[in-house]
Amino acid sequence: MPLNLVFMGTPDFAVPSLAEIVANGHTVRRVYTQPPRKAGRGQSLTKSPIHQFAEIMGLPVETPESFRKPSVIDGLEALQADVVCVVAYGQILPQRALDAPRDGCLNLHASLLPRWRGAAPVQRAIMAGDAQTGVQIMQMAKGLDTGDVLLSETVDIHEDDTAASLSDRLSRVGAGMWPRVLGAVERGATRPAAQTGEPTYAHKIDKAEARIDWSRPAAELDRHIRGLAPFPGAWCEIGGKRVKVHLARPETGAGRPGEVLDDALLIACGSKADDGKGALRLLSVQPAGKAKMPADAFLQGTRVAKGEKLS
Repeated sequence: MPLNLVFMGTPDFAVPSLAEIVANGHTVRRVYTQPPRKAGRGQSLTKSPIHQFAEIMGLPVETPESFRKPSVIDGLEALQADVVCVVAYGQILPQRALDAPRDGCLNLHASLLPRWRGAAPVQRAIMAGDAQTGVQIMQMAKGLDTGDVLLSETVDIHEDDTAASLSDRLSRVGAGMWPRVLGAVERGATRPAAQTGEPTYAHKIDKAEARIDWSRPAAELDRHIRGLAPFPGAWCEIGGKRVKVHLARPETGAGRPGEVLDDALLIACGSKADDGKGALRLLSVQPAGKAKMPADAFLQGTRVAKGEKLS
């Protein structure tokens, strides 16, 4: 028998999960998402990706500023849902909200817990050089991503993965897990497993850490750039102007950190690597106020001389 569900989510990452849940015939009584926010050059109020998708599907949507308000939880309790499915909602649910559905709240998290609990698990996994990550559906409990795990899938991190490409792959794998977990809930056959191992925390990305520090090794900076692509985007200054770097590649080279080594944006990095790749070739960049472009297109309009030093 299909379940009566509530769905909570906000970004693009959550859309495949809601689509999969609807496609499997469950009744989504209500969708909760973050309120419209100002976005774009015009700073017009923009509905979240989940809000837009839910409206297309004809699902009722609510956008409370906070789940701390008793009236908001009253509304959730009145739905008498079997399960609340949460995917990157962006709000911490108080205990009363966690207790509202009959079978509790289930959360899809983009890491292999307890590694990378917190706000930015995809970015931190790439930046740390992890070879694998994954997606897990867990029973939500008080505390940050501390609940028992119901289902887990492991996903390889490719050498050219950005936060965008890895997030897209994880979202699709995660969406496919919901039918199995919700089927187990229907049958009363879930098998929660406690998290084991030493927790690590995926702290929210701070804009201050987006600036490229050329004194770091090239391999680290490659992961740093890919982990922050496309948002907020790692950046440096070229000719005194801020330029985002969306993609780069470690190559052989040596010089003062930040020194331009040729006429095609090969930049020296710090701490000479054991593999000899002590420099970074910038491949895709974005000057302030312009679209992302290949490095050679950027160089057609901006002269960057060999020997110049980037900051």
